[in-house]
Amino acid sequence: MKRPLLNLKSFAIAIAAVGFMASCSSDDDTVTPETEQEEEEQEEIEEEAEVASRWITIAGAKMGEEPGDGNGGTLIYSVTSEDAKDPTVQIDPFNNGFIAPSNRTARLQASEDGNTIFNISYAGDTGGNYTKYIVNGGQDFEQTGSEISIAEYVGTAPRWIKLFDGDKTGCAVRVDIEHIVDDNGTPDDVTDDSYVRTSQTVGIVTLDLVDSQINNFQQIDLSIGEELESQGYYIGRIDMPTLNAAGDKLYIGARMNKVDPATLTRDEENAADLESDSDYEILGSKTIVVDYPSLENPTIITSTVGHGNTNGYRSINAFEYNGSVYQANQSDPEGSHILKIGADNLYDDSYDFNLDAALGVTGAYVLAWRPAANGKAVLAYRHDGSAEGISGRGESFFALVDLNAKTATLINDIPYEVDFELFQYQGYAVDGTEIYLTQAPVGQNGNIYIVETETGEVTKGAELINSTGSHFIGAW
Repeated sequence: MKRPLLNLKSFAIAIAAVGFMASCSSDDDTVTPETEQEEEEQEEIEEEAEVASRWITIAGAKMGEEPGDGNGGTLIYSVTSEDAKDPTVQIDPFNNGFIAPSNRTARLQASEDGNTIFNISYAGDTGGNYTKYIVNGGQDFEQTGSEISIAEYVGTAPRWIKLFDGDKTGCAVRVDIEHIVDDNGTPDDVTDDSYVRTSQTVGIVTLDLVDSQINNFQQIDLSIGEELESQGYYIGRIDMPTLNAAGDKLYIGARMNKVDPATLTRDEENAADLESDSDYEILGSKTIVVDYPSLENPTIITSTVGHGNTNGYRSINAFEYNGSVYQANQSDPEGSHILKIGADNLYDDSYDFNLDAALGVTGAYVLAWRPAANGKAVLAYRHDGSAEGISGRGESFFALVDLNAKTATLINDIPYEVDFELFQYQGYAVDGTEIYLTQAPVGQNGNIYIVETETGEVTKGAELINSTGSHFIGAW
């Protein structure tokens, strides 16, 4: 499959029309209703000739040992946006797709025009390797540029995303922790007064996506303050770095954890599970702010509106819109919020967008979201009472969100069922005001759906062919 081209028929008509008009006498400036109509028709033809397709890349995560675990690898397949909108087209990445290098589910990013896919392999022998591909259609992804490793900076399982700076820069982050005790105890023999704090060492690396090279790296000894750290609080996971509108600050989402200072054990039994409930007080949502591009001078900002984590999981969790950054949080006792960080690089606590209230549910949990340039977004979520499917996770839903009006509405034109879950969902393809998404229960076929965010109209697109225990993780 070749790159998307102009509509050749329309283009030929446009060229012929231009030639015909050029052959007419330029001495006659008389304007008639007929010539006005011809000029309008000519403009329409030229506008149609200028309309080009774009690639839409679909990714599937293959089952490893359990349905929906995505640990069997990631396969990708691309089609034109016209084919993506055609329900008679079938897309079968699990049998016909390109294997994106990764030991587990790949962390994929795409250029804004859809013509390039960026990948950093996650875990295993190739973990931390960056590769870039030109999208040629179908399973044809042509590697371009150098393959480089960022493992020495942020490990073999880096959290990374593409910054929205014209496809120039990627950023990966990592935090390493160590429980510090004084001379009165050791981690195996801790007394109430021997715990000092949990150190948090943050690594940040920026990556030149154009020339495939490292831009900058900083290692930061982070502190959330003596008062909180003495109680056992620390930042245990970071992710989703986002550039502010001015391009001089980088916001990094954070997950708060806590240990019992008396035992150095996590305060919740199943703390390794990102979906677990916590047994301790949930603090106001926090974000790490560093200077950009130097990656220096870290500060921490705290929301008084939202409580819970801002690091997200697999999907980009924060986006710049209209001069501010809008950020989802998770594991909030009052349900997920969309939070706002203003141009002053502080949380705007006058912006209160609670998804429980907007959706009429309890325990809303943002799984993945993406706004178009008009401030209207598609958001994937689950909530308290979501039925548990074959993957062991709750049924998921899509909503149409308006950042300005602070509204969220369930998209009813997309089918839902118990085995449809989006915990590992990564990407939406945005084309103007249209957002492309994938819908398919674990191990079952589904479809691409296209949401026109201006009107809320939903179009059922190409059929997605699934395989046993596997699931689709997005469109790019």
